[in-house]
Amino acid sequence: MITLSFVYLLGGALFTAVAILSGLDPSNPKRARTTAFWGLMALSLLLGDRISDFGNGLIVLGMAVIAGTGGLGKGSLTPEAEAERQAFRQDRGARIGNWLLAPALIVPTTALTGTLLLKDLMVGGVHLVDPKQATLIAMAFGVLLALAVALPLIRTTPLVPLQEARRLLDTVGWSAILPQALAALGAVFALAGVGKVIGDLTATYIPAHSPLAAAALYCCGMAGFTILMGNAFAAFPIMTAGIGLPLVVMQFGGNPAVVCAIGMLSGFCGTLMTPMAANFNLVPAALLELPDRYSVIKVQAPTALILLAANIVLMTLFAFKV
Repeated sequence: MITLSFVYLLGGALFTAVAILSGLDPSNPKRARTTAFWGLMALSLLLGDRISDFGNGLIVLGMAVIAGTGGLGKGSLTPEAEAERQAFRQDRGARIGNWLLAPALIVPTTALTGTLLLKDLMVGGVHLVDPKQATLIAMAFGVLLALAVALPLIRTTPLVPLQEARRLLDTVGWSAILPQALAALGAVFALAGVGKVIGDLTATYIPAHSPLAAAALYCCGMAGFTILMGNAFAAFPIMTAGIGLPLVVMQFGGNPAVVCAIGMLSGFCGTLMTPMAANFNLVPAALLELPDRYSVIKVQAPTALILLAANIVLMTLFAFKV
C-alpha cells in the first residue's frame, strides 16, 4: 500500500537537490548556511519518522537559528540554466502557446481524480493507497506526471526545473515552509489545551445567547486567531475545540459539517489580512518589487471583511436546524 511516506520521500528528494545545488553555487554569499537549512528540511522529510521527537526538535531549532540570524542567501542560475530561460522566452514559449497550461492543470486534475477513485481502489484485497491520504498521494503523482509532460514539451533536462526550484526557494526563503510550521504549531497548541482555555474565557466574558451570536463568535474567532497565527489550519483545531464544537455544535445544535467548512473559510478571511501569512501576502509584494510591502494586504482586507460577514450569515442560515 502506498502511504504518505511516498510524498515525504518526494519532498525530501527535492529539498536534497536544492541543498546540493545551493552548495555548488559560488554566487550565493551564504551558501553554506543556505545548504544547511534546506539540508535539514530534507532530513526531516526523509528520516523524520525514524528519528526521535528530540531529534526532530533539534532539526527545527537548527532551521530556526539559521533563518532567524539571516542565514539564507540568494544565488543565481548557472549559465546553462540562464541560457535555457532566455531561449524559452525568445522562442519556445511563443511556439508552445497555451499548451504551457497543460502541466499546471495536470496537478489539480490528478488530485481530484485520485481523491474520487483511489480511496476504494483495491489490489488483491488491499488498498492500493492509504484511503486517508488519497488526495495528497494523488497530488504527488500529479506532480510527477506534470513533470513528465513538461520536460519534453519545453525540450529541457530535469536539471533545469531543479535549478528553477532552487531559484524560487532562494527568492521566497524561509517563508516557503511557514504553512507547515504554523500548522504544526496549531497541533501543539491543541494538545496543550489552548482551545479549552479559549472556550472557558469565551463563556465567561463573551456569552453567546443565540445561534447568530455563536456563529459570529466562532467565525470572528477563526479569522482573528488566523491573523495571529498566520495560518487557518493552525487556528482551526484551537478555535473549533474551544468554540466551534462546545458552543456552536453542542449548545445550539449546529451541523458539524457546515460549521467546520464555513469556519475554515472564515479562517481564510484572516489569512488575507495578516503579514504572518508571509508566503501569501509579503512574498508576492517582494517578487513584484512593490514599494509598499503591505500593499497586498491593504487591497485584500475589504474583500476579506465582506466574506467574513457573509460566512456568519451563511452559518446562521444553514448550520442550525429550523
